[in-house]
Amino acid sequence: MNKKTNIPEDIKTLKFEEALSELQDIVEKLEQGDIDLEDSISIYQRGVFLKEHCEKKLKSAEMEISKIVSLPDGDFSLEPLDEK
Repeated sequence: MNKKTNIPEDIKTLKFEEALSELQDIVEKLEQGDIDLEDSISIYQRGVFLKEHCEKKLKSAEMEISKIVSLPDGDFSLEPLDEK
């Protein structure tokens, strides 16, 4: 998704696990197909925001991950994890 979206504030404050759980609930509701069209559109749009929020949280976590490197003098250092 290349365009910038404005994630609602109530979603921005969710922890990754909370957002993922809500997104899973939305997917289940949509798959069951027993909600009306307007509600489907509404929860689908919320799902898009939740997905983007989760992606941002994962990207942020990836940037924080470091690897421990043993130095020749026996000490240790932290370096950014190599990207694949």
